[in-house]
Amino acid sequence: MRPSGRDLDQMRAVSIETGFTKHAEGSCLIKMGDTHVLCTATIEDRVPPFIKGSGLGWVTAEYGMLPRATNTRMRREAAMGKQGGRTVEIQRLIGRALRAGVDRVALGERQISIDCDVLQADGGTRCASITGGWVALRLAVNRLMKTGEVKIDPLVDPVAAVSCGIYAGQPVLDLDYPEDSEAGVDGNFIMTGSGQLIEVQMSAEGSMFSREQMNTLMDLATKGTAELAELQKAACV
Repeated sequence: MRPSGRDLDQMRAVSIETGFTKHAEGSCLIKMGDTHVLCTATIEDRVPPFIKGSGLGWVTAEYGMLPRATNTRMRREAAMGKQGGRTVEIQRLIGRALRAGVDRVALGERQISIDCDVLQADGGTRCASITGGWVALRLAVNRLMKTGEVKIDPLVDPVAAVSCGIYAGQPVLDLDYPEDSEAGVDGNFIMTGSGQLIEVQMSAEGSMFSREQMNTLMDLATKGTAELAELQKAACV
């Protein structure tokens, strides 16, 4: 029934390659099927003005897609002079999702910036960015702890994200682009490794959905994010 031939509750093949770039304090290339995202973490000895002097740390994110990440070339947003609304919305989502898993007191008054660059898109780029972004963040924090700059681990739980939706009348886990473009209901679920919800984005794209269907999608998301959390932990050993 699914274009990929996967079972309804089956994730795409996922791989996480850490240390993908030389200079970043933390980096990984995450592949969720044919969606590939490079995530890097940069430690900065500054924080936004609104928390300066508070002793709290900050995690923020930037997101972008390469011109040929999709079937047709997109103009670089820099060439247009501004970011698009979708880009701004996604990078704010990534930042607040990752901050939910951080003890900002333990992090100390510093900022970690997560850059998520989509090399190839086939659906679920924001979910891959969040999942890979946490790995890059974990690696950067490991470096701070190794040098003694941070004494208590500020990362309280892994943060992962997965898409679920209603495709051809069936609830499915981890939509690729053919499914995402035709889904009657589309949702993104951000959860911690212990199964706590951080954020849920759901919308009826072509048909309304019931409470029972939403619960089914939640169950699929819980399964998917648990699998991703295990891969995150294994990648950071």
